[in-house]
Amino acid sequence: MARNAEKAMTALARFRQAQLEEGKAKERRPFLASECNELPKAEKWRRQIIGEISKKVAQIQNAGLGEFRIRDLNDEINKLLREKGHWEYRIKELGGPDYAKIGLKMFDQEGKEVPGNRGYKYFGAAKDLPGVRELFEKESLPPQRKTQADLMKDIDAEYYGYRDEEDGILEPLEQKHEKKVIAEAVEKYKRQREAHIARGEEEQDNVYAVHEEESDEDGDKNRESEDCQ
Repeated sequence: MARNAEKAMTALARFRQAQLEEGKAKERRPFLASECNELPKAEKWRRQIIGEISKKVAQIQNAGLGEFRIRDLNDEINKLLREKGHWEYRIKELGGPDYAKIGLKMFDQEGKEVPGNRGYKYFGAAKDLPGVRELFEKESLPPQRKTQADLMKDIDAEYYGYRDEEDGILEPLEQKHEKKVIAEAVEKYKRQREAHIARGEEEQDNVYAVHEEESDEDGDKNRESEDCQ
């Protein structure tokens, strides 16, 4: 058994030495983002953090992990999110894109934005932990009734229809309809007049017409009254 263990350690040592010689040894992520001065490496560490966040978010969906494990996972995810923010700020300093502006909001599996308070987010089963759900439940407030002054704010001349002609559409339509109605009324009057003439009926006198004889008599009466005065 000891011989086999020694062989295994020797093989592992040779494999490790080969990795170091080929430059393929796994590089550890710097503890501080400010220690990285190369933009490609900063992008690499950001992608690595995003991968770790994705794995932990998938794990925290399991409600059977227990309250303490779920809380620990949620804390780890928030810690990684803060670290990702540091790397994004460093990428911007090195001349890379500003992920803080172009980054999308975080949504859960139901399509809702991940709830949180002051930057701390809750994921998966952590949203159902004791004290967390009550933290985000808001009492529905009754709708506030508008006063008469609030209703009158939006009332202007357009509300009463005084500006209907200014749109350039209503006025031409009204003129067209007016001409049509007048033409129909004239045509109706002509038909009625022809029907009366055909039956031999006299045309009705125009009560508003002033006859020449009546106008002369009125003029004589006016002159006589002036002479008497």
